[in-house]
Amino acid sequence: DETEFRNLIVWLEDQKIRHYKIEERGNLRNVHSNEWPKHFEKYLADVNCPFKAQERQENVDWLLGLAVRLEYSDNVDKYKNCTAESVRNDAAKGTDPLINLDVNNPDFKAGVMALANLLQIQRHDDYLLMLKAIRILVQERLSPEAIAKANRSKEGLSVSLEKHLLGFDTGDATLNEAARVLRLLHIEELRDLQTKINEAIVAVQSIIADPKTDHRLGKVGR
Repeated sequence: DETEFRNLIVWLEDQKIRHYKIEERGNLRNVHSNEWPKHFEKYLADVNCPFKAQERQENVDWLLGLAVRLEYSDNVDKYKNCTAESVRNDAAKGTDPLINLDVNNPDFKAGVMALANLLQIQRHDDYLLMLKAIRILVQERLSPEAIAKANRSKEGLSVSLEKHLLGFDTGDATLNEAARVLRLLHIEELRDLQTKINEAIVAVQSIIADPKTDHRLGKVGR
């Protein structure tokens, strides 16, 4: 997308490269101008980019590399001891919003307890553990996809009772048909119960430790 490309260039110049003074960036910031390509070409020349303005991918890669070099030179002490492992750990922390929560905050505890009561989740002394259980329940049962799936299941399917053997005969055709219906309803209840049991197992496994399993030894543990 042309507009996104231009906005990326402006962001790199404004936030990282900063080759121009602030008052000199007006032409580059005017991303909707028909003159923007001309100003972009001049910008590439000013920062000594070796690629032509038409080589978009190469320009982006080169400008990103320049931005990284300048960012590092401005914050050497911050990045000099940075390792790939520490970057991965920081990225993992950033993807889980629960990590940075203040679990001792009274408002946090009150909110978790209110949600647990509303969703009928078992109380626990570890409020963070309760919140994780709430998150799992919401993801599994209250997400738009789960609700849509539940609504589809409520529509039901047509069933031919004649295809289902009752296993016994009451001597009355009407009673036999009613018995078939009751039997099918009972099977559906058992399936629903099994689904809930499976969901509970998954939820428990998601919030407790997951030990390594050595199938060759037939045991769980390190």
